[in-house]
Amino acid sequence: MKRLMMLTVMVLTLGGLHAQQVSSRAKAMRMMSFGRPEYQIKDIKVYTDTMTVYSLSSQVIYPLGVWESMEQYITDNQLHWYRESDYKRYFDSMEVSVNRMRRLDNSYVDMFYSIWTKKVELLAGRIDDAEVVLANGVHVGMSKDDVFKVFFKRYPKSYTADVAVLKVVSGAGEVAEIYTFKGQKLRHVKIETAYKYY
Repeated sequence: MKRLMMLTVMVLTLGGLHAQQVSSRAKAMRMMSFGRPEYQIKDIKVYTDTMTVYSLSSQVIYPLGVWESMEQYITDNQLHWYRESDYKRYFDSMEVSVNRMRRLDNSYVDMFYSIWTKKVELLAGRIDDAEVVLANGVHVGMSKDDVFKVFFKRYPKSYTADVAVLKVVSGAGEVAEIYTFKGQKLRHVKIETAYKYY
C-alpha cells in the first residue's frame, strides 16, 4: 500500500513539472504575439523569474544609439561622464583603445570605435543612474509595466508578475540588455556582449 501511495505521489509530481513547462512555453508563445514589430521578436523563453526575449532589432545592439565617435555621444547626451582609456588585445596581434565612460554613481559603459562598422560599439556596461536614458527611452526608476510596454503592445499583467529580470538578446546572441527589477521599479540595466574582438 505504501508503495502504491509513493508511486502515485511521484506520478503526480512529475506530471505537475511537465505541466509547468508547457504552461511556461505557452505563456512565451502568447507573449510573442504581443511583441512590437520594430523589435522583430523571434523567440521568448521564461525560466523561473527571468524572461529572455530574442530580437532582431538593431536597437538591441546599440542600446545607447548609433554614434560615430565617443565625443559625439558625450556632447549630444549632455551628461557628465568621466572617461578612462585602456588598451585591450585585438586578434592576438595588436591592441585597441577601449574607453570606460563612468558616472559618479559608478554607472559605466565600455566602448570602442570599430574600424569595420565605423561606429562606436559597446562591450559592457551597468547603468544605475536614472539620468542615463537608453535609445528606446528606458531609464532606471521606470515602472516594470512601462519597461514591458517598450517591447510589447499589450500583454496579460499576470504573465510578468513574477518576472524580476527581463533579458533582451540580439538575434546572434552577441549583445544582451539585462533589465533587473526590484518590486515594480527598474533597478538597473546591464549590458553584456560576446564579441570575439579580443
